[in-house]
Amino acid sequence: MMKWRTKICLTVMLGIFLLVFPAIAAINTISQGNTVFLGEDGLDISSFARSGTTFGYWESGASIATSSPYDTYVVSDPTKFYVDPSKFGSEQGSWYLLDSSGKANGVAVVVAEPKLNLRVEDKTVGVDVSVNKWVYRGDEVGFQIDTNLYTISQRGTPARITIKVQPPGGGGYTALVNDAGTHSIENIQVSTSPFDTGALWDTGNSLYTPGTYTIWAECNVNHMKDNYGVMGKTESTKTSLANQERNPLIEVSVPTTSPIIQVTQTPTTVITTIPKTSQTTAVLTGTPTPAATTIPATIPPTSATPVGTTQKKSPGFGIVVTAIAVTFIAVMALKKQ
Repeated sequence: MMKWRTKICLTVMLGIFLLVFPAIAAINTISQGNTVFLGEDGLDISSFARSGTTFGYWESGASIATSSPYDTYVVSDPTKFYVDPSKFGSEQGSWYLLDSSGKANGVAVVVAEPKLNLRVEDKTVGVDVSVNKWVYRGDEVGFQIDTNLYTISQRGTPARITIKVQPPGGGGYTALVNDAGTHSIENIQVSTSPFDTGALWDTGNSLYTPGTYTIWAECNVNHMKDNYGVMGKTESTKTSLANQERNPLIEVSVPTTSPIIQVTQTPTTVITTIPKTSQTTAVLTGTPTPAATTIPATIPPTSATPVGTTQKKSPGFGIVVTAIAVTFIAVMALKKQ
């Protein structure tokens, strides 16, 4: 008789658990005061609102008790509440339930913008390879998720974030492998931030070819990425990661050093050997030299000519000429007589 009653009791308890658990675990079920994120839709807020319920929003610093709300929102379907970015994007923070007189009657929901960042870490050497973009082939890789989406766990179930790993040839993985086994990277339950996955990926495994992998994280809880697909918000910045045995940064630096040396040497040689200085010096030095040499060279021929002519005349040449002239004059005079 006792066994029969025990069975009935266990059956009733199981039935209650099955009825209650889905409500607790439903990620779209919102309790009053919970945080909701831009882009989420299909939210069930029926536990504290009904069709026609009005929410009110006050700007920061406003007196909620004595002033009217800055903006209002009327609920149409409490089982399909949509956190519309065009409506709530510029009015984030607490939205209050309004009573019949328009006064605040407690916080309805807190609207927030999602934020999501992913760090790729070489767990073998403890380095953030999101920065240097390279991992030594054979090292173990894990991930760190930084996000405010962990507050979704207020609803009774953690946020679900998927890590995307795209190999060089395209496509993608739903799980990664290392010596510890196979690890799913889809719908990772994140209830804290930062959230560390630990080592998941043996980059030297034959499943993974050398090359560049593209890695990012995204969250599409209640279609938030579909409705608000903003990088850094519902999707992290993408990281390109080279999985190879040689550091690409070292390989790239070798050819870039050589041309720098060549370019530096070329202008130095030209400036040092340019002949302008020696040519200018030669012209300046040579110009006065011909002038000084030419002037004395012209004088000797001029002074040599009269000296030579004087030496060729005989000493009585002038007397003979004078005698002939006098004789000629005397003869002409006698003829006239």
